[in-house]
Amino acid sequence: MKSTKVLVFDLDDTLFPEHEFVFSGFQAVSDWVQSKYEIYGFFDVAWKLFKEGKRGKIFDQTLDDLEIKYEPSLIQELVQVYREHKPAISLHKDAQWVLDNLKSEKQLAIITNGFLKTQQNKVRALGIESSFDEIVYCDVYGSKNWKPSPVPYEKMMEFTGFEGDEYMYIGDHPYKDFVAAKKLGWITLRICRKDGEYANVMAEENQDAHFKIKSLYELQDLC
Repeated sequence: MKSTKVLVFDLDDTLFPEHEFVFSGFQAVSDWVQSKYEIYGFFDVAWKLFKEGKRGKIFDQTLDDLEIKYEPSLIQELVQVYREHKPAISLHKDAQWVLDNLKSEKQLAIITNGFLKTQQNKVRALGIESSFDEIVYCDVYGSKNWKPSPVPYEKMMEFTGFEGDEYMYIGDHPYKDFVAAKKLGWITLRICRKDGEYANVMAEENQDAHFKIKSLYELQDLC
């Protein structure tokens, strides 16, 4: 693995804690519905549901729990506010360590799923755009080409110009992150943080990474 030339990272929950984005997004939505519709208590209910493990239609359930009658168009507005808000997020400490210590030794890059504006807002909020040699936003190529599609990985190789075994991909989601990278000959690492959303997910061998790590600090000895 010492032949690695490019370290390619997933963004959400790999470089920063995604729950911080959820937290600030719920706050933005709560402020918006309070200002526009005088709906109070939205954040507390939504955040409680999230901490209970609810995913998907949290906005619908929050309004239901608040006994608010609504049309589907309101949910669409809330989703837009959530996706387009300017998040209050920060890098994991070990991600900052990567930028401080490995930038001079390797090319650094990101491949990230998600709606383009949302992911761009995250990168800007983290202040990391200039620290990475390449960022591939999967949504540029259409939602059908989000990970696990091979397209963003192929684009990364096109943009950076190395052979497959010269790439190392670090992500957290076994169903999305590693399949295409492995087929292209990349080395793959799955970061399993203690509080990670997918840390305890069991995956088939063809879906999972070659290796598992608990911290990005471990890259010091791996690449």
